[in-house]
Amino acid sequence: MAAHYLVRHGSARPAAPGAVDAERPLDDRGREEVGRVGRHAAALGLRVAEIRHSGFVRARESAEILATHLHPARGVREARGLRPNDDPAAARAELEAGDGLMLVGHLPHLGRLASLLLVGAPDREILRIPAGALVCLGYTEARWALEWMLTPALVGTEG
Repeated sequence: MAAHYLVRHGSARPAAPGAVDAERPLDDRGREEVGRVGRHAAALGLRVAEIRHSGFVRARESAEILATHLHPARGVREARGLRPNDDPAAARAELEAGDGLMLVGHLPHLGRLASLLLVGAPDREILRIPAGALVCLGYTEARWALEWMLTPALVGTEG
């Protein structure tokens, strides 16, 4: 079974008046929570071939934090089709063509992608992905299954 991962970027700073949404960086809580999820995933032995992100600052920062813990073999890169309102069908094709991909993106796109993969209906919300959460999806014999999800609340706090 091929495993792939969806990650919603961590908590981000609010947009300043007149600022471009894509330029919003992670806030302190977002950096800490993504780091905690990344450390926990690494401790579980999670392996990824590549981490792809939308190019938005908060997604890129989240991907880079995760990479410090997961050490993807092919590194981190920006990819098309992962922005908030992109068509999830493009991301589905990328996932079905590879193995061990981690996609770092946004809502509503990630929720629509999960719904498309799991029930074939992108407009039917079946999974709520909190900020900083990591979702593992399995793919075998042309079928997708939800394997597990790590959330910042589930992995606790540093201390």
